[in-house]
Amino acid sequence: MAADETTPLLQDRVANGKDRPDEGPRARIAAALRRALSVEKRILLTGFLITLSFSFTQVPIFYAIYLMVCEDYYDHHSPFDGPGNRCSRNDIAAETATQFSILGMTTTFCGTINLFVAGWTVKKFGPRLALMVQILVPAIRVATQILAVMAGGATGITIFQCTQLITIIGGPAGYILVVNIIAGEVVTPARRTAVFGMLQGCIMMGQGIGFLTGGMIGDTWGIRRPFQVAFCSFLLSALYVRVALPLIAPESMSDGKKPPVKGIAAFLAPLKVLVPQQRTLQSGRIIKHYGVFFLCCGVFLGVLATGYAPLLIQMYATAVFQFRQSDNGWLMSEFAFMRGLFLIFLFPGIISKGRRWYLRRHPEEAGGSADEAQGGDSRTVDEIPTRPEQLDAPVGSFPDEEPVVPNPAKEDEGTGFDLFFLRWSLVLDGFLTMGAAFATKSWHIYLAAFLLPFASGTAPAAKGVMTEMCSSSDRADALNALTLVENVARLSTQGFFGFVFAAFAEAGKPHLTFFFNGAIALLSTAVLVFSHFAPPGSRLVEQSSVEDEGSDPTGSGTNGNGASPTGSTSQPSQGSQ
Repeated sequence: MAADETTPLLQDRVANGKDRPDEGPRARIAAALRRALSVEKRILLTGFLITLSFSFTQVPIFYAIYLMVCEDYYDHHSPFDGPGNRCSRNDIAAETATQFSILGMTTTFCGTINLFVAGWTVKKFGPRLALMVQILVPAIRVATQILAVMAGGATGITIFQCTQLITIIGGPAGYILVVNIIAGEVVTPARRTAVFGMLQGCIMMGQGIGFLTGGMIGDTWGIRRPFQVAFCSFLLSALYVRVALPLIAPESMSDGKKPPVKGIAAFLAPLKVLVPQQRTLQSGRIIKHYGVFFLCCGVFLGVLATGYAPLLIQMYATAVFQFRQSDNGWLMSEFAFMRGLFLIFLFPGIISKGRRWYLRRHPEEAGGSADEAQGGDSRTVDEIPTRPEQLDAPVGSFPDEEPVVPNPAKEDEGTGFDLFFLRWSLVLDGFLTMGAAFATKSWHIYLAAFLLPFASGTAPAAKGVMTEMCSSSDRADALNALTLVENVARLSTQGFFGFVFAAFAEAGKPHLTFFFNGAIALLSTAVLVFSHFAPPGSRLVEQSSVEDEGSDPTGSGTNGNGASPTGSTSQPSQGSQ
């Protein structure tokens, strides 16, 4: 009896973990390492490392072009024999600005094409291999730019400009897209929007550190050294991606719901996402849903406004407060670091708490029953796993332990808050941008750069909403389409607001540009009011299946057992709005 009386106590102690040998310091350290090396953390570190590699050369590129233009100038003019810097001439500065503008335009144009190439590569070979392509090809570009710096003069400038064509195959636009696709595939739906924000924050931190470090390396060890460091950094990043990121099979991303698209149709598939969706209601009626269309229109206007804010602040500070290059360098570093800190540390908590608040205010938009809204398990007895093969397999600690299969967990609980946050974040951005117009001292500009990043959660929130509005099989194309819209908006904002700022500056009122910029941000909010999630219970169908359903005598759009017709792609509605 003594043994019987003490056994429960021993069992309680073991159950409480007090006598477990694996609950000591080693186990706690191992658990901490597992959390630190989780797939989510590895994806965030990937974004940081690759962005750091790209950013090492951003500041040195301008100075390299400046030196090559100066060298070419004196190849066709008499040698410099006066006091001061021989390159400090207006015509050299003008030609440098021209060459740098051409470089920027070709980078944007080639980067836009790169989005289509990267999206096609993801569906053809998988995200991990596609990401390695987006890293190794820029490494080749940087190596070629080293040769351009060594050649110098007009030859070096020509080589530099031609290297931008390499961006079509691999570049900064494509790698950001692929990293976001990987995050969207392997991160649980509840964490997806938060991770999109943290990933963008890591990218901003990589930019901030890379800008400062690249310039310091160039000043200390010469203009070629930042390009050499970037080349080595690209190689190390590619090795890290191969070792650290999980393998995602291309066929697993489509969920087997529709046959793979080939040829030019696969290359242009992201554009199809922008077309209004055909959805079947519970009554069987087919409607057109414009949620994605208005979302992309609102994002375009939002990026048109917010994308110019950093450059606008620099131009205004230079014109009104006589900021020098070093002052603008610190200003942009402050902007990048504050934006990164906000997205990494504050944005996830805002999304998490905001979703819980939104579900309490809108319980009908939980995407299911009340217990589901509270995170409960609504599976029937038949759906409860009873065999090992029915259990969800965790993502392996190392990429080749097992392929990643998209998690079929519920994706729509509280995601209505993401759209709510997106709208009000643009409102906040508009008013903060207008507030910069009241700056009367130089430290007011630094204050504006400190506050503006607190409205920088619009891009990750838009990605989260986009992935919920589209089916899981179209997730990669949806992110590609949204990135394409953002790229076009960034290209448009440079010309549009450049003209606006010039017009107001000529009138002696450059501060009015901030009001105009803020008004565009508020206009984007008005457009997003028309963007909603699909009606609850509706299903997304392919255009090819609409004709089949139109000939269905019952008008239900389903076959006898309630399944979707053959050839259709259906996905339960991702919540309602």
